[in-house]
Amino acid sequence: MTDTTAREEIMTATYGALCEHGYTDLTAQAIADRTPKSKSWLFYHYDSKDDLVADFLGYLLERFERRLAEVGDRPPAVRLATFVDWYFEEPADDREAFHTALLELRAQAPYDDRFREQLRESDDRLQATLESILDDGIAAGQFRDHDTAEVAKLLLTTLDGARVRQLTVGRSTDLTDLKGTMIDRVIDDVLEDGVDYPVVEEGIGTLEGTHG
Repeated sequence: MTDTTAREEIMTATYGALCEHGYTDLTAQAIADRTPKSKSWLFYHYDSKDDLVADFLGYLLERFERRLAEVGDRPPAVRLATFVDWYFEEPADDREAFHTALLELRAQAPYDDRFREQLRESDDRLQATLESILDDGIAAGQFRDHDTAEVAKLLLTTLDGARVRQLTVGRSTDLTDLKGTMIDRVIDDVLEDGVDYPVVEEGIGTLEGTHG
């Protein structure tokens, strides 16, 4: 693992290079060109481009968890709505390019153990985060008692599928309808009587790239 300052610089450069080139055309030189350093500097910290990209996937998960921590003191229903809203947010051009690059990365996972392990860890931790929110909601009396593992899995699968459809077949206009259906058919069944699905305040932040 490289030092924190160098890693942050490399990760920022990798984000920009992925937005511009995608994963297929990504090169170490394209990453280095976004820093004041040389390509050899990258390889001082990483053995290969793919090692760097595998670490980048871990870095994205860390950023995601920091953003979730920003709403960690809010009621469980608000935390759940925040999680969902981040996925359904309409991406700007650079974020759409980045999510497309992540989709390319995910396609490599069946052939690259490092990518698969990082993506599996991300999936496991996202699942655990949702389960924790749902468990907290039951304890707080906001959610009905239910199988939190199964509901978390269903929500994650729906959110993943929404992003993939948006990127691969241009179904951006369907996102609002799908979000409403997911709330009506899944989340409303979880909420206790008298608890409404919250409207999340603006300005909390965006969720970029953890799940492609």
